[in-house]
Amino acid sequence: MAAELDRCRQELRRLVETTPPDQLRWGSDGTRWTNGQLLFHMVFGFLVVRRLLPLVRLVSRLPAPLGRGFARLLDAAAGPFHVVNYLGSCGGALLFHGGRLAWLGDRVVTRLQADLRGETSEGLRRGMPFPTRWDPYFTAWMTIEDVYRYPVLHFDHHRSQLTVAGRGRRVHRGPAG
Repeated sequence: MAAELDRCRQELRRLVETTPPDQLRWGSDGTRWTNGQLLFHMVFGFLVVRRLLPLVRLVSRLPAPLGRGFARLLDAAAGPFHVVNYLGSCGGALLFHGGRLAWLGDRVVTRLQADLRGETSEGLRRGMPFPTRWDPYFTAWMTIEDVYRYPVLHFDHHRSQLTVAGRGRRVHRGPAG
């Protein structure tokens, strides 16, 4: 898992350092974000995990009905979550781009790797019910190990939606409207 996290960190740095500024303004493939906004959103997935881990540790110790109720409550709030998720990435990209985005990616991945080194086998198996309407990679039950794996899945999924040169197939959609 640590190696996969590092792969994403290195790929993010490469994308940030090699993508021309005009291509950051291009629309992405299959989202309403520009490439620059999507790059921030990809880092945001790692930031979310840093906040999810303590929550999973806490909820995994609660009685099962409370965990299921909490997941249902979060699922009910999926609409507002999606609005905040979209707008947050639009705003985040204004603050974190270029070297600052690479620095943020380095920092959060390094912290996740350090946290992962401190996990026990038992701790990685702790889990809780998750809101499945928030993200296609959230499942009805997720362990701490699943949560550590999530940002890599999220990163790779969105990596395929970037329309920058050098990502495999290049889709030029021009500046986002």
